[in-house]
Amino acid sequence: MPDAVRTAAVRAVLIMSVTLIQAMVAFLSTLTGSWLAFPMVLSSVASTVVATWAVLDVWVTRQVWNQRNGVVSVPSSTARQIRRERRRSRRAERAAERDGTGGGIRGRRSTGGLSRA
Repeated sequence: MPDAVRTAAVRAVLIMSVTLIQAMVAFLSTLTGSWLAFPMVLSSVASTVVATWAVLDVWVTRQVWNQRNGVVSVPSSTARQIRRERRRSRRAERAAERDGTGGGIRGRRSTGGLSRA
């Protein structure tokens, strides 16, 4: 994850956790009939709006990053292409070895001697 997106995601998680804590305090203070209930309910509503904004900020930051920088790497297709090239080179080496030295068991028999075991 790019730094800008990571920063926005951490910010969103922190804001959401504070919002949940405020909502729990508002609920519990409402149950007890405390004077703190009304201010906490108001701040919880405001925090919910801010948390929604923070989550949207993560999404927008990610979209902007992808649009500006493109995809940083495409591992599967890149790896596939590298493997394909390696296979081609190995096949070419094997074919050259077969054609050039007469390789394999037939090439060893042509020495005309007994086994060297």
